[in-house]
Amino acid sequence: MTDYLSLVDGVSAAIVLGGTTLATLLRCGPANCWLAVKCLFGTMGPRFDADEARTELALQIQAIQRDGIFRAEPHHFADREFNEMADSLFASRSLEALPSQHQRHMADRLTASRAAANAFLAAADLAPVFGLAGTLIALSQLTGGAAAGSSLSASIPTAITTTLYGLLAANLLFAPLAQLILRRSQAEETERQALIDWLTRTLASGNLKLKPPSQRAVA
Repeated sequence: MTDYLSLVDGVSAAIVLGGTTLATLLRCGPANCWLAVKCLFGTMGPRFDADEARTELALQIQAIQRDGIFRAEPHHFADREFNEMADSLFASRSLEALPSQHQRHMADRLTASRAAANAFLAAADLAPVFGLAGTLIALSQLTGGAAAGSSLSASIPTAITTTLYGLLAANLLFAPLAQLILRRSQAEETERQALIDWLTRTLASGNLKLKPPSQRAVA
């Protein structure tokens, strides 16, 4: 019967995870590693709610239709991009504010998510290296005359599990986390772009005396 508890080795885990974390910190820098942690926790929180945002934006459209662009007030809610977009819209009285603000915020979000994903991908590359390093360290402690049950013979399972931990950490932890961040980021940008398109069409077709966005800004 297979004894799976034999695969549990704190020393192997410390070598692989500790070494990978330190090497990733040195390779990617503290700022990008901290960003990776923030993005990871962000994926565990509530997702961007496109329906709620559409409802809030509908209130802004109704205010403009009711009071006019010169008398209506910007409607703010819990979304920085749409709040700044509303401020720019009322300041310029032009739909140019919508695509330009969206492009700026989208670029910031994509830069952050890619940097976070790259940090986890770097960890995925480094984990097998430290798995091999742990194996070499364990094998270096072996001697031909090691008695069964001695601390030297105990290095054999450590040599095996460090390689295993490195492969598992790379392919079942770090690489999937990188892809999770990228998928969540792409899904949010798709939903936000659909909202921007809807908002632009609605405002442009409402005869609200707003200047339409230029073709260059839309692109």
